[in-house]
Parts: sequence; C-alpha cells; structure tokens
Amino acid sequence: MTTELPDGYEISTDPARLDAALIHRWLSEDAYWALGRTREKQDLAIAGSLNFGLYESASGTQLGYARVVTDHATFAWLCDVYIAPAARGRGLGTALAATVRDHLAPHGLRRLLLATADAHPVYAKVGFEPMAKPEKWMILGQQ
Repeated sequence: MTTELPDGYEISTDPARLDAALIHRWLSEDAYWALGRTREKQDLAIAGSLNFGLYESASGTQLGYARVVTDHATFAWLCDVYIAPAARGRGLGTALAATVRDHLAPHGLRRLLLATADAHPVYAKVGFEPMAKPEKWMILGQQ
C-alpha cells in the first residue's frame, strides 16, 4: 500500500527545517487536542520525538507537521498531525500519514497507534483501523 505525495511538496525528518513557532501556533490555537499548549511544552515534545515536516518544494514553506513518539523497536504513537488550513483538500494529510507509516515499516513495530476525533477516513486510507479489542487498553490522564 503506497500513497504518493502530490507534486510540488516534500516531507522531511530534518529537525533543522521545522518552524517550531509555526507548529506551536497551529497546534495551540487551532488543534482541538492541543489548544493552549505552551511553547515550552511544544518544544519539549518536538525535542523528544521523531518529527515530519511537510513543505512546499518551491518555496520551502512548511504546510504540515506530524510527530511520532517511538522506541523504534516495538511501538509508535502518531500524534500532532496537522495540515495548514489553506493546504487542506489536496491529499497532503493522507500522504503525510503514509510517509510516517512507510518510514517506520523497516523497524518491524508491533503497533502504530493514533487517536482522532474526526479524521478516521484520512487514516483509513493508509491502513489504520479501529482497535479490535479497545477494552484491553487503559489510560492514565483522561482528556
């Protein structure tokens, strides 16, 4: 299963290319799961994660972001996936999720997990599905 990135865009895991201020603004002001997150907290999250930036190739402008928390051996959590509002509807979110999936595939992870309130169809296109036995999972810190 592959999902092509539309022409004119590129994805990079180079942390030097990330616009941390822009990512913080996107997430803390427009993402229901991160509203009010402090810049300090966001910078710590970036520093402790595998990060994917999505960019317009010609200008280098960042248009998307995804973050993965992983041990690179057994488990990964895909989170903070965001596409700039002006760039939505072009298949960029699906391509970003597919790139994350493909980047992690060589590690042979047992699980790649994510949570979403409203983007199930985006993630289903790249193979995500509801948990077969959600009753096995527990959480500390409900939100």
